[in-house]
Amino acid sequence: MTEAMIRAEGLTKIFNVGSEEIRALDDVSFSIQHGESLAIMGPSGSGKSTLMSIIGCLDVANAGTYELDGEKVEQLSDARLADIRGRKIGFVFQQFNLLARTSALENVMLPLTYTNLSGKQIKERAMAALKTVGLAERVKHTPSELSGGQQQRVAIARAIVNQPAILIADEPTGALDSKTGIEIMQLFQDLHQKNGQTVIMVTHDLFVARHTNRVIILSDGKIKADEFNQHVIKAGTDRSQIEEYRI
Repeated sequence: MTEAMIRAEGLTKIFNVGSEEIRALDDVSFSIQHGESLAIMGPSGSGKSTLMSIIGCLDVANAGTYELDGEKVEQLSDARLADIRGRKIGFVFQQFNLLARTSALENVMLPLTYTNLSGKQIKERAMAALKTVGLAERVKHTPSELSGGQQQRVAIARAIVNQPAILIADEPTGALDSKTGIEIMQLFQDLHQKNGQTVIMVTHDLFVARHTNRVIILSDGKIKADEFNQHVIKAGTDRSQIEEYRI
Protein backbone atom coordinates (compact mmCIF):
# COMPACT_ATOMS: atom_id res chain seq x y z
CA MET A 1 0.00 0.00 0.00
CA THR A 2 1.33 3.43 -0.93
CA GLU A 3 2.12 5.98 1.73
CA ALA A 4 -0.82 8.28 2.41
CA MET A 5 -0.49 11.91 1.37
CA ILE A 6 -2.53 13.02 4.40
CA ARG A 7 -2.68 11.21 7.71
CA ALA A 8 -4.64 12.49 10.71
CA GLU A 9 -4.66 10.79 14.09
CA GLY A 10 -6.84 11.89 17.01
CA LEU A 11 -7.37 15.47 15.83
CA THR A 12 -9.10 17.53 18.48
CA LYS A 13 -9.86 21.23 18.20
CA ILE A 14 -11.39 23.20 21.08
CA PHE A 15 -12.67 26.77 20.99
CA ASN A 16 -13.47 28.75 24.13
CA VAL A 17 -16.46 31.06 23.76
CA GLY A 18 -16.82 32.93 27.03
CA SER A 19 -17.04 30.27 29.73
CA GLU A 20 -18.20 27.63 27.24
CA GLU A 21 -15.83 25.08 25.70
CA ILE A 22 -16.75 24.05 22.17
CA ARG A 23 -15.17 20.85 20.85
CA ALA A 24 -15.22 21.50 17.09
CA LEU A 25 -13.28 18.30 16.37
CA ASP A 26 -13.23 15.34 18.72
CA ASP A 27 -10.62 12.60 18.15
CA VAL A 28 -10.84 12.58 14.35
CA SER A 29 -8.65 10.09 12.44
CA PHE A 30 -8.42 9.34 8.70
CA SER A 31 -5.97 9.17 5.80
CA ILE A 32 -6.13 10.41 2.21
CA GLN A 33 -4.14 8.91 -0.65
CA HIS A 34 -2.50 10.85 -3.46
CA GLY A 35 -5.02 11.60 -6.20
CA GLU A 36 -8.17 10.87 -4.21
CA SER A 37 -11.38 12.78 -4.81
CA LEU A 38 -13.46 13.09 -1.66
CA ALA A 39 -16.07 15.20 0.08
CA ILE A 40 -16.24 16.22 3.72
CA MET A 41 -19.91 16.59 4.60
CA GLY A 42 -21.89 17.67 7.60
CA PRO A 43 -24.45 20.20 8.77
CA SER A 44 -23.55 23.62 10.17
CA GLY A 45 -21.49 23.18 13.32
CA SER A 46 -20.38 19.64 12.48
CA GLY A 47 -16.70 20.63 12.32
CA LYS A 48 -16.16 20.42 8.58
CA SER A 49 -14.86 24.00 8.20
CA THR A 50 -12.49 23.50 11.14
CA LEU A 51 -11.20 20.29 9.57
CA MET A 52 -10.76 22.05 6.23
CA SER A 53 -8.65 24.74 7.92
CA ILE A 54 -6.41 22.11 9.50
CA ILE A 55 -6.05 20.11 6.26
CA GLY A 56 -5.23 23.35 4.44
CA CYS A 57 -2.57 24.34 7.02
CA LEU A 58 -4.55 27.44 7.99
CA ASP A 59 -4.91 26.22 11.59
CA VAL A 60 -3.56 23.50 13.87
CA ALA A 61 -5.32 21.13 16.24
CA ASN A 62 -5.09 21.32 20.03
CA ALA A 63 -4.33 17.61 20.16
CA GLY A 64 -3.52 14.80 17.75
CA THR A 65 -1.21 14.76 14.74
CA TYR A 66 -1.62 15.83 11.14
CA GLU A 67 0.99 14.66 8.63
CA LEU A 68 1.18 16.06 5.12
CA ASP A 69 3.62 14.20 2.88
CA GLY A 70 5.34 12.87 5.99
CA GLU A 71 5.72 16.24 7.73
CA LYS A 72 4.02 16.78 11.09
CA VAL A 73 2.26 20.05 10.43
CA GLU A 74 1.83 21.07 14.08
CA GLN A 75 5.64 21.13 14.42
CA LEU A 76 6.26 23.44 11.48
CA SER A 77 7.12 27.14 11.60
CA ASP A 78 4.74 29.79 10.26
CA ALA A 79 7.12 30.35 7.34
CA ARG A 80 7.10 26.67 6.43
CA LEU A 81 3.31 26.53 6.69
CA ALA A 82 3.02 29.53 4.37
CA ASP A 83 5.38 27.82 1.93
CA ILE A 84 3.26 24.65 1.95
CA ARG A 85 0.06 26.63 1.37
CA GLY A 86 1.68 28.48 -1.51
CA ARG A 87 3.13 25.43 -3.26
CA LYS A 88 1.04 22.40 -2.36
CA ILE A 89 -2.50 23.63 -1.73
CA GLY A 90 -5.02 25.51 -3.86
CA PHE A 91 -8.15 26.97 -2.23
CA VAL A 92 -11.54 27.68 -3.81
CA PHE A 93 -14.16 29.44 -1.68
CA GLN A 94 -17.92 29.89 -1.94
CA GLN A 95 -17.72 33.69 -2.26
CA PHE A 96 -14.84 33.63 -4.80
CA ASN A 97 -12.66 36.13 -2.84
CA LEU A 98 -11.49 37.97 -5.95
CA LEU A 99 -10.02 41.49 -5.92
CA ALA A 100 -12.87 43.65 -7.16
CA ARG A 101 -10.94 46.21 -9.23
CA THR A 102 -8.46 43.74 -10.66
CA SER A 103 -8.76 41.87 -13.95
CA ALA A 104 -9.24 38.12 -14.14
CA LEU A 105 -5.65 37.74 -15.34
CA GLU A 106 -4.23 39.81 -12.49
CA ASN A 107 -6.31 37.90 -9.94
CA VAL A 108 -4.88 34.62 -11.21
CA MET A 109 -1.32 35.99 -11.32
CA LEU A 110 -1.47 36.99 -7.65
CA PRO A 111 -0.33 33.65 -6.09
CA LEU A 112 2.76 33.70 -8.33
CA THR A 113 3.89 37.14 -7.18
CA TYR A 114 6.34 35.81 -4.59
CA THR A 115 7.80 33.02 -6.71
CA ASN A 116 11.07 33.12 -8.64
CA LEU A 117 9.25 33.21 -11.96
CA SER A 118 9.78 36.12 -14.32
CA GLY A 119 6.93 38.50 -15.13
CA LYS A 120 6.56 36.86 -18.53
CA GLN A 121 6.41 33.37 -17.02
CA ILE A 122 3.83 34.48 -14.44
CA LYS A 123 1.60 35.93 -17.15
CA GLU A 124 1.97 32.86 -19.35
CA ARG A 125 1.09 30.49 -16.51
CA ALA A 126 -1.92 32.60 -15.48
CA MET A 127 -3.13 32.70 -19.09
CA ALA A 128 -2.80 28.92 -19.29
CA ALA A 129 -4.83 28.48 -16.08
CA LEU A 130 -7.60 30.73 -17.40
CA LYS A 131 -7.61 28.78 -20.66
CA THR A 132 -7.98 25.55 -18.68
CA VAL A 133 -11.16 26.85 -17.02
CA GLY A 134 -12.55 28.19 -20.29
CA LEU A 135 -11.97 31.92 -19.76
CA ALA A 136 -9.25 32.71 -22.30
CA GLU A 137 -11.49 35.42 -23.81
CA ARG A 138 -12.24 37.11 -20.48
CA VAL A 139 -8.77 37.79 -19.10
CA LYS A 140 -9.19 41.59 -19.03
CA HIS A 141 -12.59 41.59 -17.33
CA THR A 142 -12.98 42.57 -13.67
CA PRO A 143 -15.23 40.49 -11.36
CA SER A 144 -18.15 42.91 -11.76
CA GLU A 145 -18.07 42.23 -15.50
CA LEU A 146 -18.30 38.46 -15.00
CA SER A 147 -21.16 36.17 -14.05
CA GLY A 148 -21.06 34.17 -10.81
CA GLY A 149 -19.97 31.05 -12.66
CA GLN A 150 -17.22 32.95 -14.47
CA GLN A 151 -16.01 34.44 -11.18
CA GLN A 152 -15.81 30.94 -9.71
CA ARG A 153 -13.83 29.81 -12.76
CA VAL A 154 -11.38 32.65 -12.15
CA ALA A 155 -11.11 31.52 -8.52
CA ILE A 156 -10.41 27.96 -9.67
CA ALA A 157 -7.78 29.19 -12.13
CA ARG A 158 -6.13 31.11 -9.29
CA ALA A 159 -6.19 27.95 -7.15
CA ILE A 160 -4.52 25.77 -9.81
CA VAL A 161 -2.02 28.28 -11.21
CA ASN A 162 0.71 27.03 -8.87
CA GLN A 163 -0.06 23.46 -9.94
CA PRO A 164 -0.78 22.36 -6.33
CA ALA A 165 -0.98 18.71 -5.30
CA ILE A 166 -4.15 19.37 -3.27
CA LEU A 167 -7.22 21.35 -4.32
CA ILE A 168 -9.59 22.27 -1.47
CA ALA A 169 -13.02 23.63 -2.37
CA ASP A 170 -15.27 25.08 0.34
CA GLU A 171 -18.94 24.98 -0.80
CA PRO A 172 -17.81 25.69 -4.40
CA THR A 173 -21.36 25.82 -5.81
CA GLY A 174 -23.03 27.46 -2.80
CA ALA A 175 -23.33 30.91 -4.42
CA LEU A 176 -24.31 29.61 -7.87
CA ASP A 177 -27.55 28.63 -9.59
CA SER A 178 -28.21 24.95 -10.29
CA LYS A 179 -27.11 24.96 -13.95
CA THR A 180 -23.88 26.82 -13.23
CA GLY A 181 -23.21 24.56 -10.26
CA ILE A 182 -23.35 21.53 -12.54
CA GLU A 183 -20.85 23.18 -14.90
CA ILE A 184 -18.46 23.92 -12.02
CA MET A 185 -18.65 20.32 -10.78
CA GLN A 186 -17.85 19.14 -14.29
CA LEU A 187 -14.79 21.40 -14.28
CA PHE A 188 -13.60 19.93 -10.97
CA GLN A 189 -14.03 16.40 -12.30
CA ASP A 190 -12.10 17.31 -15.46
CA LEU A 191 -9.25 18.79 -13.40
CA HIS A 192 -9.10 15.71 -11.19
CA GLN A 193 -9.01 13.32 -14.12
CA LYS A 194 -6.48 15.27 -16.19
CA ASN A 195 -4.10 16.46 -13.47
CA GLY A 196 -4.44 13.73 -10.85
CA GLN A 197 -4.72 16.27 -8.05
CA THR A 198 -6.12 15.32 -4.67
CA VAL A 199 -9.51 17.07 -4.61
CA ILE A 200 -11.26 17.73 -1.30
CA MET A 201 -14.78 19.20 -1.35
CA VAL A 202 -16.17 20.66 1.86
CA THR A 203 -19.95 20.78 1.54
CA HIS A 204 -23.37 20.21 3.07
CA ASP A 205 -24.76 19.43 -0.39
CA LEU A 206 -25.17 15.73 -1.21
CA PHE A 207 -25.31 16.52 -4.92
CA VAL A 208 -21.79 17.98 -4.74
CA ALA A 209 -20.53 15.14 -2.55
CA ARG A 210 -21.72 12.48 -4.96
CA HIS A 211 -19.40 13.82 -7.65
CA THR A 212 -16.49 12.48 -5.58
CA ASN A 213 -15.20 8.95 -5.01
CA ARG A 214 -15.36 9.04 -1.22
CA VAL A 215 -17.44 10.82 1.42
CA ILE A 216 -16.50 11.57 5.03
CA ILE A 217 -19.52 12.64 7.09
CA LEU A 218 -18.99 14.64 10.28
CA SER A 219 -21.43 15.13 13.12
CA ASP A 220 -20.70 17.04 16.34
CA GLY A 221 -16.97 17.00 15.61
CA LYS A 222 -16.76 13.25 15.06
CA ILE A 223 -16.60 11.11 11.93
CA LYS A 224 -20.03 9.53 11.55
CA ALA A 225 -19.24 7.72 8.29
CA ASP A 226 -16.32 7.28 5.89
CA GLU A 227 -17.43 5.46 2.77
CA PHE A 228 -16.44 5.05 -0.85
CA ASN A 229 -19.07 6.29 -3.25
CA GLN A 230 -20.19 3.30 -5.30
CA HIS A 231 -21.99 5.39 -7.94
CA VAL A 232 -20.15 8.62 -8.66
CA ILE A 233 -22.37 11.12 -10.45
CA LYS A 234 -21.00 11.83 -13.89
CA ALA A 235 -20.28 15.43 -14.80
CA GLY A 236 -23.31 17.15 -16.30
CA THR A 237 -25.93 15.07 -14.45
CA ASP A 238 -28.99 17.10 -13.55
CA ARG A 239 -29.72 17.56 -9.85
CA SER A 240 -33.24 16.11 -10.32
CA GLN A 241 -31.66 12.73 -11.10
CA ILE A 242 -29.83 12.45 -7.81
CA GLU A 243 -32.32 9.99 -6.29
CA GLU A 244 -30.96 7.31 -8.62
CA TYR A 245 -27.68 7.35 -6.74
CA ARG A 246 -26.71 5.94 -3.38
CA ILE A 247 -23.42 6.27 -1.52
